[in-house]
Amino acid sequence: MRRSDQKYWELSAHIVLIIMSFLAIMPFVLLLIASFTDDKVALLQGYSYLPKKLSLAAYGYIWNEAQTILRAYGITITITVIGTLVGMMITTMLAFMLSREGLPGRKVLNFLLIFTMLFNGGLVPQYILYSSTFHIKDTLFALIVPNLLMNAFNVILVKNYFQYSLPTELFEAARIDGASEFTVFKIIALPLSKPILATVGMMTAISYWNDWQNGMYYLNNTKLFSIQSILNAINNSVQFLATNSIEGVRMDEIPSTTVRMAICVVGVIPIIIAYPFFQKYFVKGITMGAVKG
Repeated sequence: MRRSDQKYWELSAHIVLIIMSFLAIMPFVLLLIASFTDDKVALLQGYSYLPKKLSLAAYGYIWNEAQTILRAYGITITITVIGTLVGMMITTMLAFMLSREGLPGRKVLNFLLIFTMLFNGGLVPQYILYSSTFHIKDTLFALIVPNLLMNAFNVILVKNYFQYSLPTELFEAARIDGASEFTVFKIIALPLSKPILATVGMMTAISYWNDWQNGMYYLNNTKLFSIQSILNAINNSVQFLATNSIEGVRMDEIPSTTVRMAICVVGVIPIIIAYPFFQKYFVKGITMGAVKG
């Protein structure tokens, strides 16, 4: 009976997971089909899994606007790489020090870290600080620094991994041999923390890749727009396509309805390609880095 019950629950779990996976995939399928739908059909009849007429006009427009799209791609890749590397450097170093029980003021620093997860100064003070004090408006720093450079949740994940998943005997042996804290961090902690580093690194990279709010708040120069900022500008005003389009293209010639879907597809493809390479680290990294009592 126990074996039959176990098989029953395993079968039920597989069925539920297959249904949930199907529901998660279907929006992406609709997005892809919508990007190939004729613009007039999409405008009059909406998006459908079986459109009456297909068209490559949206991708043709993107091809004609390759210079703008490639520039946005280059900016997105640049801020994602730089932001992820710098953010991971800050996150891991802070997490390692907070995981050391002998650190003076450790409880206060932990409290301040958690406090930032519960409260913040608000959008207006933050905007004034970054634009008037640090003067990052209309620079690439506006897409790197605000909100994304360090995440308290990621610090806690990495801290708990360092504190509970790595044997303290290794750290103590290294210190006995004369290793400094930075040497212990670089030689021992980082190489043994690949699962949590891959997990947090992937989440950080996705946050940078998908970020559009900082572009909306701090950028007026369209030449600094990332791929998500372009998509957000198109969603807010289709007129953006006309004002930033190649010379000689009229507004009525732009597939304004389906081009949004096409740019979404172009923007999400790199994440879909990269995710399977990091997937194996996700469950292990988050589980081992989770809060433990």
